[in-house]
Amino acid sequence: MIARGRLAPSPTGHLHLGNAWAFLLAWLSARSAGGQVVLRMEDIDPQRSRPEYTAAIMDDLRWLGLDWDEGPDVGGPCGPYLQSARAQLYQRALERLESMGMLYPCFCTRRELRTLAGAPHVGDGGAPYPGTCSHLSAEERTALLRQGRRPALRVRCDAARERFTDMLLGPQSMSLHDCGGDFALRRSDGVIAYQLAVVVDDAAMRITQAVRGNDILASTPRQLYLARLLGLSRPRYGHIPLLLDRDGERLAKRHASLTLRALRDAGAAPQALVGLLAWLARLQPAPTPVQPRQLCDAFRWDALPRHNIRLPARLGDIALC
Repeated sequence: MIARGRLAPSPTGHLHLGNAWAFLLAWLSARSAGGQVVLRMEDIDPQRSRPEYTAAIMDDLRWLGLDWDEGPDVGGPCGPYLQSARAQLYQRALERLESMGMLYPCFCTRRELRTLAGAPHVGDGGAPYPGTCSHLSAEERTALLRQGRRPALRVRCDAARERFTDMLLGPQSMSLHDCGGDFALRRSDGVIAYQLAVVVDDAAMRITQAVRGNDILASTPRQLYLARLLGLSRPRYGHIPLLLDRDGERLAKRHASLTLRALRDAGAAPQALVGLLAWLARLQPAPTPVQPRQLCDAFRWDALPRHNIRLPARLGDIALC
């Protein structure tokens, strides 16, 4: 089977250097195996996604030297490549799970979840859910609906452990309880959750490898579980280290000076940025300029670092222009 990787950005802002790091390694993983690359825009959240960011992301990826065989702009047999246009597929998956008796409405608010579960970041991969709504009677549900409470939909999780071999981290074994227990598949505002959308889309787009940051590791057992319930194919997973700033914080939107757009405006050359990232990935001995395709022969999973990486304290000392 030909390797099929994917680049799956969320168009909620401009790409930063940490995004470029993840997409470069995902692209290299597929291209070094002679495989294909699919670009999928994960714009499922209408409140945060913007069309202008979709266009900017594609422009930045091309500027960096990354290409794709299928995507929103070039089409392909597995489209549409915007999650916002794939709602019917997600609804069918929900209906199938509902017919299996695997879903239940959850009326808990974020505030209640924090109080009940002591979860500081409700909605993250590892935030625990105490099962408050899992055994509500029909009468209790009706009463809550009459109060105007809008429920999310959660999937019931079993006690089994999900086992997989990560392409970088090796054998992994986690229970769904370890990863937060019953989790939401549809938010109370009707937006489909990432966990369901990515499982449905990876299977429909015949993705064979999913390369992403290690902050998503706790989501993988959830996605394996959903794929098993729905009878869908699942990719191999590779969870790569994150790029951190000089203070050890993960790169995010607040690092405006490290967006690709800002670096471009400052005169950075794409080959220089790729060279820096390749050096951090241990694919070349120095941060010398290079094009992504020149790295395909050097890419090896066993060469990559396994721990998060701090950017050099004096990034300006590295020639990026």
